[in-house]
Amino acid sequence: MKKRWIFILVLVLSLNVFAADAEEQMAQPQSVGGMVESAKAYLAENGISFLLNLLAAAAIFFIGRWVAQLVTSLVFKAMDKAKIDHTLGKFVKNLVYTILLVFVVIAALARLGVQTGSFIAIIGAAGLAVGLALGGTLSNFASGVLLIIFKPIRVGDFVEAGGATGAVKEIQIFNTILNTPDNKRVIVPNSQVTGGNIINYSVNGTRRVDLVMGVSYQDDLKKARQVMEGVLKADSRILAEPAYTVAVSELGDSSVNFVVRPWVKVEDYWGVYFDTTEKIKVALEASGLSIPFPQHDVHMIQS
Repeated sequence: MKKRWIFILVLVLSLNVFAADAEEQMAQPQSVGGMVESAKAYLAENGISFLLNLLAAAAIFFIGRWVAQLVTSLVFKAMDKAKIDHTLGKFVKNLVYTILLVFVVIAALARLGVQTGSFIAIIGAAGLAVGLALGGTLSNFASGVLLIIFKPIRVGDFVEAGGATGAVKEIQIFNTILNTPDNKRVIVPNSQVTGGNIINYSVNGTRRVDLVMGVSYQDDLKKARQVMEGVLKADSRILAEPAYTVAVSELGDSSVNFVVRPWVKVEDYWGVYFDTTEKIKVALEASGLSIPFPQHDVHMIQS
C-alpha cells in the first residue's frame, strides 16, 4: 500500500511539472483559438520528451526499489548470520530500506525536472526537528542497540540496573523489562540502564553467601567454628570450590562475631542463605553454645 502511494506521488508531481511548463508557454494573453494552438504546439514539441522522462523516472523508481529490497535483505541476512538480535536486525532492515527508498524517489523526481534541492532541505529540517523532539527516545534506542550488541545483561539474569532490581524478562529497543522478587513488573528506559552501574548477580554462575553469627564471650570459639563448619559440610548445595570461610571477624559489644561465607550456585543463593542461618542457630544451641543479644548492666549506687 505504501509503495502504491509513493508511485502516485511521483506521477502527480510529474503531471504538475508538465502543467507548470504548459502554463508558462500559454501565459501571454491570447484568444481561445490561440490557446488551443499553443497547447497543441507545446504537446507536439515537448510531449514525447516528457513521456520519455516519465518512463525513465518510473524505471528509476521500480529498479531502485528492487535494489533497495535486495540490499536490505542482504544486510538482514548478514546480521542474522552474525547472531545479532532478531529484533534489532528487523529494525535496521526497515530503517535502511526507508532511507534507500527516499533516495530513489528523489532521483526519480530529479529525472522529471523537479527541483529536489528544496525537497532535500525540507527532509533535513524535518529530520532535525524530529531528532530534537525525540531526543530521549533516540537515546533509549541507542542504549538498546548497545545492550543488544554487547550483552552486559541477558534475559533471565538477576540484575541491579537503572535504580531497579529484578530478573531480566525482556530487552526491547527502547526499554528493559524486569520482574522483581515480589513479582512486580518494572520497565526501565535503556538510557538509565547504560547510564549507571550495572550489577549482574547471575553472569558468573556462583555467588558467595555472607552471614555474621555471634557467640558468647564465655563460649569455646574452636567448638563454635566446628559446629558452623559441620552445618556447611552437611549441605550438598554448598560448593567445595571456592572453599567456604568461617573466621572470627569482630569482638563486638556483646558477642564474638564469626563471618560465615559459603559459595553456592546462583539459583541456590537464597535457599542456602535462609537455611544456613536457621541451621547454625539450632546447631549452636544443641551444642550448648549461645547466641547472645545486646544487654546493659545497670549499677545503682545509693548514698
